[in-house]
Amino acid sequence: VQLVESGGGLVQAGGSLRLSCAASGIGFTFDDYAIGWFRQAPGKEREGLACISSSDGSTYYADSVKGRLTISRDNAKNTVYLQMNSLKPEDTAVYSCAAFRGRLFAMLPDYEWDYWGQGSQVTVSS
Repeated sequence: VQLVESGGGLVQAGGSLRLSCAASGIGFTFDDYAIGWFRQAPGKEREGLACISSSDGSTYYADSVKGRLTISRDNAKNTVYLQMNSLKPEDTAVYSCAAFRGRLFAMLPDYEWDYWGQGSQVTVSS
C-alpha cells in the first residue's frame, strides 16, 4: 500500500491549505481502510489530528484542531483530504497520512496505523 501526500507549502498566518492523501496498491481496497492525518513539528512528538472511518465516513478530531480542520474522503478517487483553515505559525510541521484496515471508533495512536505516507511540509509564516 502506498500513500502519497500533496498540497503542502508555505502560507501566511490566517490562510488555508488543503492536503491530499492518495492511496494505491496491488489488491488494495480503499474502502476497507480508515485514514488519519498526523503532524510532527521539529523537536515534538507526532500528533494525531483527524481521522475518517472506512465504513460510514465518521470523523474524529483532536481537540486542538476542532473547528479549523476538516477531513473528507472521495472513495472514487482513493483520496482523503484535510482542509486546514485559519492557519497559525504553530501549525508548521510535516503532515503525514496513515491507513488502518478496520473499523474506527476514535482517533487511534500512531502505533496502531498500518501504512504511512512520506509526509508533506506545511510552513505557516507570521
